[in-house]
Amino acid sequence: MLRKITTVIASAGLLLGLAACGGSGNDAGTLTVGATSVPHAEILNYVKKDLAAKAGLKLEVKEFSNYEQLNPALDDGQLDANYFQHRPYLDKSNQKTGQKLVFVGGVHLEPLGVYSKKVAKLQDLPRGATVALPSDPSNQARALRLLAAGGLVTLKADAGETATEKDVTGNPKQIRFRPADAAALPRQLADVDAAVINGNYALEGGLTPAKDALVTESAQGNPYVNGLVTKAETKDDAQVRKLVELLTGPEVKKFIEDEYKGSVLPAA
Repeated sequence: MLRKITTVIASAGLLLGLAACGGSGNDAGTLTVGATSVPHAEILNYVKKDLAAKAGLKLEVKEFSNYEQLNPALDDGQLDANYFQHRPYLDKSNQKTGQKLVFVGGVHLEPLGVYSKKVAKLQDLPRGATVALPSDPSNQARALRLLAAGGLVTLKADAGETATEKDVTGNPKQIRFRPADAAALPRQLADVDAAVINGNYALEGGLTPAKDALVTESAQGNPYVNGLVTKAETKDDAQVRKLVELLTGPEVKKFIEDEYKGSVLPAA
C-alpha cells in the first residue's frame, strides 16, 4: 500500500511539472515565446543559441508576421510569453480586451522615424502632403507626437500618449493623415509623401532608421521601450525571470549595439 501511495504522489508531481510554463504543448521546462521577426525574434534566437543552455533555460521561439495575434495567443495559452510591444500598447490592449497581461522587463527601443522618398527634410513636405501613420492607437499617438516634435504640427498640451488627429491644433501645411497597418507602411512609402514607421518594420522594409529617417524619436525618457510580456500568474515564474535577466544583460546589450548600429537601442 505504501508503495502505491508513493507512486501516486510521484505521478502527481510529474503532472505538475509538465503543466509548468510550456502549457503550449511543448516538453516540460520549455519556455515558448512569440515574437515578430525583426528585431524581436532575432534577439530571442541569439539568446537561444548563445546564452540559454548555459543559463539552464530551454527556449522555443515562435515568429508571428501579424503582431495583433500575439496577445491573444499568449492569453489563450499558446505561448508562455511574448516580445513585441511597449507598455502603452499593452495598456491599450488590456483595456480593450479585458486581458490581464503583464510587462515584466524592458529590452530595447526602436526609434519611430519619418521616412520619405520625395523630400530630404521634414519641412520640405509640400502643402497638402499625405503622411501615413500607424493605425493602432498607441503608435498613432506616438507618430503625431514625433511630427509635433519636428515642427510639422502642434498638439493640445495634454494630448500625451493618447493623442489622436482630433488633438491637432495647428497644421499649417494642411497635412493629410493616412492611418494604415503598421507592418504595411514600408510598402506604402512610394505612394505617400512621407510615412511614420516603427523601427522594426523599417528594418524589415530595407530601411536603416539611423541613416534613412528624416527625424527619429529621442531615446531620452522614452516610454516606448519594447519588452517581455506574460500572464499575471506567471510573472514571477523562474524561467520567465531567467529570460528577463538574459534579455537585459550585457551580452544582449552588446548584440543589439553591434547588430543594429543605432537603429535599435538597448533599453539600459
